[in-house]
Order: sequence, then structure tokens, then C-alpha cells
Amino acid sequence: MAKPISEDKRTLLLEGNLIKAILILAVPVMLNSFIQSMYNLTDTYWLGKIGTESQAAITLVSPVQNILINFGMGITTAGSILISQYLGARQDKQAKSMANHICLCSIIFAFICAALCWLASPGIVSWLGAEGNIYKYGLSYIRIVVLDLPFLFMINMFTAVHQSQGDTFKPMLLNLLGVSINLILDPLFLITFDWGIAGAAFATLLAKIPSAVIAILSLCNKKKLIHINFKGFQFDKNKMISIVKIGLPTAIGGSTMQFGFLLMTKNVNDYGMTATTAYGIGNKINSIITLPANGIGSAISTIVGQNIGANNIKRADKTFHIALRIGAIFLFIFGTILSMRFIAEPIVRFFSTDENVIPLATQFLSLMAMCCWTNAFYNVSQGLFQGCGHTMIIMLVDAVRIWGFRFLTLWFCSSILHMGVESVWYSVVISNALSALCLYLLYWTGIWKKRTIKIT
Repeated sequence: MAKPISEDKRTLLLEGNLIKAILILAVPVMLNSFIQSMYNLTDTYWLGKIGTESQAAITLVSPVQNILINFGMGITTAGSILISQYLGARQDKQAKSMANHICLCSIIFAFICAALCWLASPGIVSWLGAEGNIYKYGLSYIRIVVLDLPFLFMINMFTAVHQSQGDTFKPMLLNLLGVSINLILDPLFLITFDWGIAGAAFATLLAKIPSAVIAILSLCNKKKLIHINFKGFQFDKNKMISIVKIGLPTAIGGSTMQFGFLLMTKNVNDYGMTATTAYGIGNKINSIITLPANGIGSAISTIVGQNIGANNIKRADKTFHIALRIGAIFLFIFGTILSMRFIAEPIVRFFSTDENVIPLATQFLSLMAMCCWTNAFYNVSQGLFQGCGHTMIIMLVDAVRIWGFRFLTLWFCSSILHMGVESVWYSVVISNALSALCLYLLYWTGIWKKRTIKIT
């Protein structure tokens, strides 16, 4: 017999201490996000040992992979939101049925994306402006890592199912397994076997397989309430409509942002290999700095989702305010410390020994860290809108963030102020701040209180 969701966990999310609920969910998500970022950080570290060209290549092509990942995450994000709302409404059978529909979509999409990207990758890498060794290295890397999409999507499915129930600890452990394997395989393939950038890609691919197998076995466990079982599966048109309604804006928004990042990388590449490498290192380190905001935003998405399902608007609103205070205070302190050059530079030196790269990456990192507190407003507001199912709003703000704020700032700084590569640095921080302000102002309109999906 299937086990029902833990009543203690459900009570905590719907009635318990909100600070405790936020931290219990957010801390494992932060650690999980850090663990996931270790894939790229590990690759960056070891590639730095064999040359700047390899680092530049991975910086150039990583956004391509991220576009596909973010599009697929739209499906699993929709799953997490919808399952959360069903559980909050105590519609447990409907939550299970939704999980089956989400899994089916993920499987189909993963294989299609992997195949298309593999076939199109030569043209994509060439379009990005890669030449010579950078083209060769970039093509080699993207063609291998794209093969991990089916495994990655199963891991994300596992995460969505557990997070919707208020369990962020098991997804963290699952990703820890993958990263641990990657930490072993990277130096083995890159240094010992001398496989170069292809070795980094193979390490990433192989590291995800055991985690994906465990994820599938767990999701198919009939003893759990939310499990995958296609025996007697009944296609529900309304559920698919809900997935599309919630997931498609998330997918388009995330992919649009990543495509914007791709074009930003292409712009940085115009300043040379040194600038591209510095940009890549700065972005990867910054992704760690903003982990608290990401974790808290993800946590309140689950809490808000269940409370929206239970028709408790006031508690959802209270969750937002508490989470915002925690995130903003922490990031302001953390970012101020990391923005100091004598702290930022040693961190950069850990990833590169190139004396031309280090000052540029340090400059970028210091500026990003100084302004990272704005991410608290963005990610927490994003978590609120996601939990309510208002993913269309997030999509529009993300589009404006990249295609409006970022590229306009880049044009102004480079063409009017003639700031050179620093134009890229300022376009990133200014666009992040303005998009955070937009979401925060939209919160005050109260639009988030309107239901998007009818839970029956």
C-alpha cells in the first residue's frame, strides 16, 4: 500500500513555523544547487590546468546546453508546482496522476532535444564564432554532454516529486552521488588519460548515470504515494493543458534567458579569448554566491504552492515577506565580503593561472558580488509567482531582463561610454537589479493572488 505524504511535513508547510519551514526546505536546495554547480566548476578547474583555450571553449558552448536544460526544467517545474497544489488541497490521487503525465513529457522531450542538438551542434558552434582549437574543443564537449539529457531529466523529475512534498534532502543526496563520481573521473580522464576537454564531457555524462538509475527506481516504487506507474495509465487532457499552461512559459522564459546569455557570450568573445575565459569564471563563481537566494526562492515556491492549494493566501503572503528579509540580509553581508579584491582574487586564482585572465575575472566577480543582494528580491519574488502558477509573468520579466535591460545597457556602455569589456560586467548587474525591481513591484499589484489553475 502506498504511503501517504508525511502529515508532519504537510502540517509544517501549511500551519507550522514559517522560518523553520523555509530553512528546512531552503538549506538542502542551496547545498543541492552548489553540488550541481560543481559539475561545471570541476570541469573549469581541471581544464584550467591544461589551457585557457579549453576554458574559453566550455564557456562558449555551455549556454547551448543550458538552453535545453532550462526548457526541460519548465516541465519539471510545472510538475512541482501542480503536485504541490494538489497536495495542499489533499487531492493525493490527482497528485500521483500528475506525476505520471509529467514523467511522460520529460522522457519524450529529453530524447528529442538530445538528438536535435547533437545533429545541429557543428552549425551552432560555428555560429558562435568559434575557430581553430576553440571550435574543435567546443564541438567535442557539447556533442558528448548533450547525451546526458535523458539522465538529467530523470534526476530533475525525482527532485520535482520530492520537493513538492517538502522533501529537499533526498534530491541533494542524489546529486551529491553524481558530483562525487565526477570529482573522481575529471582528473582521471583529463590528466591521467590525457583526454582533454572530451574527458571532462565524458566525466559529466558518466557521473549522472548512477543517479538517474536510482531516481528511476525510486520513482517507480509503488510503496510511495507519488510514484510513476503507467499500468492502467489514463491520459487526462486537462492535466496536459495545466502542464503546458504552467510549464511552457517557464520553459520559454528560461530558454530565452539562456539564449540571451549565449548572445552575451558571443559578444564577450569579440573581446578575445581572455575576456571569454574571465566571463566564464566570474559567472560560475557568482552562481555560488547567489545560492542562498536560489534556495530560498525554491523553498517558498513549494510552501506557497501548498498554501495556494489550501486557499491560505495570507500565509503565502507572510512566507514571501519572511523569505525576502532572510535572503536580502544574508546576501548583502555575504556579497559585501566577497566583493573585496583581496578575497575575490584568490578565489579566481583557484580556477586560472593566466595572469591576463585573473584581473578581468576579479573585476567582474567583485562587481557581481557587490550587487548580488538584488538577487534576493528577484528569486524570492520569482518563487512566489511560481508557487501561484503565474509563470507567464516570470517569462515576460525574464525576456525584458535579457532583451531589454541587458542589451540596452550593453549598447549604451559600449557604444556611448566606450567602456570596452566592462560594458558586459555592468550590463549584467544593472539588468539583474532592474528585473528584480519589476518583479517586486508586480508583487504589490496583488496579481499573484489570482488563481491560474483550478485544482479539482
